[in-house]
Amino acid sequence: MARTWLFTSESVSDGHPDKLADRISDAVLDRCLEIDPNAKVACECLLTAGLVVLAGEFRLAGSGGLETVRSELEGLVRQLLRDTGYHAGFPGIDPDRCEVLIRIHGQSVQIAKGVERAGGVLGAGDQGLMFGYACDETPELMPLPIQLAHRLMRRQRELRLQPELDWLRPDAKSQVSIRYRDGRPEAVETVVLSTQLQGSIPDAEVEDAVIRQLIEPVIPGPLRDSGMRCLVNPAGRFEIGGPEGDTGLTGRKIIVDTYGASCPHGGGAFSGKDPTKVDRSAAYAARWVAKHLVAAGAASRCTVQLAYAIGRPEPVSIRVDGHGTATVPEERLADAVQRVFDLTPAGIIRDLDLRRPIYSATAAFGHFGREEPEFRWESTERLDAVREAIGV
Repeated sequence: MARTWLFTSESVSDGHPDKLADRISDAVLDRCLEIDPNAKVACECLLTAGLVVLAGEFRLAGSGGLETVRSELEGLVRQLLRDTGYHAGFPGIDPDRCEVLIRIHGQSVQIAKGVERAGGVLGAGDQGLMFGYACDETPELMPLPIQLAHRLMRRQRELRLQPELDWLRPDAKSQVSIRYRDGRPEAVETVVLSTQLQGSIPDAEVEDAVIRQLIEPVIPGPLRDSGMRCLVNPAGRFEIGGPEGDTGLTGRKIIVDTYGASCPHGGGAFSGKDPTKVDRSAAYAARWVAKHLVAAGAASRCTVQLAYAIGRPEPVSIRVDGHGTATVPEERLADAVQRVFDLTPAGIIRDLDLRRPIYSATAAFGHFGREEPEFRWESTERLDAVREAIGV
């Protein structure tokens, strides 16, 4: 008897308050890495009506590195808000008049000594557990619900830059519910699309335009259920958005950033953290490993869990879960992972080239499933080595 169920994932736009916070934190990180590729950064951002707060711990080489960054932060924040499309003409945040508070200080000396150990050994920047995931539902080896949700938000950004739909504003959210049958995606049953508006366009015209020009080009016809529902701004008129409508905070969209709840999450956020923080770099490495295993045919679904102790280079645990789809014993997969991949912080940083200022590109529309030059963790360059190690 066939088993069916619904699974839902969501995404948010680059102008959503939480994503603004992530993007500001990663823009600060990138600027620090431009000045010093070995910079240590943990940058948090809070946005609310008329206010942006930046806080965190930094360490940059040279006596003036931190002060150089500090002097640039206010201008960086205001420019990012402008580039996103916010201005004084509608409810959101005014880049030119909002208050920007900066509360940053140097990294703890004790943490620095614990991470950069004797002999040049690099230990993990914190303890924690990280998960990576891959599946064969899409060409990118990502779950279909989160991929469609992200595509809707990228489409919303494209459309709001076009004259025909210039009443679309930066703050938006999407949600996609897919019916699965025997573990495979079968049809999209419901799409929810909430988008900030500006102007007097009637709600009926908003709904029609969003369905025809935003939702339908993203959701393929063969994948739509015959009764697919499209709920556009289901709470009613949406004009007050951005930080004026809702507070934004770095790291609050970790499920949007990863796999849309298709696998567990260790709890650590990504944005604003330099690659010595394994919350970020080891999560990227775990995705890299999981994608290789699925691409190699070792499983059609795969979750990789890594765990670290602060100051120690080697993971304290590695687990591979094929969710009943593995074609070889999972113990052999875990052994192959350790032979093919160096999962120490130094190895991850080296192999994925994580000292580059690439992080602004990751901070909206997902950190995974995007085969862009900056995203080395999406490559499958070690596929032959993985196949040889697992005997596939």
